[in-house]
Amino acid sequence: MIDIQNQFDDRNIPIDKVGIKNLRYPITVLDKGSGFQHTVALINMYVDLPNNYKGTHMSRFVKLLHLLQPEVSLKKISSILDQMKKQLNAASAHIEVTFPYFIKKYAPVSNLPGLMDYTCKITGASGPDEKIDLVSEVIVPISSVCPCSKEISDAGAHNQRGKVELRTRFKKFIWLEDMIKLVEQAASCEVYSVLKRVDEKAVTEKGYNNPKFVEDIVRDIALKLKADNNIIWFSVSAENFESIHNHSAYAQIISS
Repeated sequence: MIDIQNQFDDRNIPIDKVGIKNLRYPITVLDKGSGFQHTVALINMYVDLPNNYKGTHMSRFVKLLHLLQPEVSLKKISSILDQMKKQLNAASAHIEVTFPYFIKKYAPVSNLPGLMDYTCKITGASGPDEKIDLVSEVIVPISSVCPCSKEISDAGAHNQRGKVELRTRFKKFIWLEDMIKLVEQAASCEVYSVLKRVDEKAVTEKGYNNPKFVEDIVRDIALKLKADNNIIWFSVSAENFESIHNHSAYAQIISS
């Protein structure tokens, strides 16, 4: 049969990224407490396309996903990037694997268990120099209490939920749980899925006694990352969904 994708294109324009996006796919990821965790990922896969090719072979991207089984690991990501370049005759390859990750958390006073879900992402890229770039990302819900509101008010202080996005490059494997814990410790208080009244009292008082601006949150996280010799690069941002404003508060630090 005629291979249209391999036909010559005379427009002389290369394409930086071409491939598939938002493919839902079952994966198994490493779990620090249980060994493995089953989840469902949204996967994006791209390669570059030289100026003389009409198109790429989209079906080969899906076929290559079997390399991720039985679990998603840094080694598997590196292997699939290598195979994408070989099988699609590309100089560069990219993959993004985004998935919900669940951690059992216990309420601070009643100790009732509940599952918290965190959005996690592993991004991999390989260029013509064959170097593999891997980035691990977590998006963590948090709560914060405004230091300014607490200082100027006769009673109370405004508080809100927010999120922290933490991306890291590292020398050796880093657990998703450790990244999440680092973020939660920098917030005014953690977020839980199950809380009784005694727990609500505890988290409300903890947040009130630990007020944080978004600036405080990203700086506290950055300090710990800078002191960790395993971390070679990071980007951390905090966004507060303000309870008394019609906008969010935002801060970001990107390491050099």
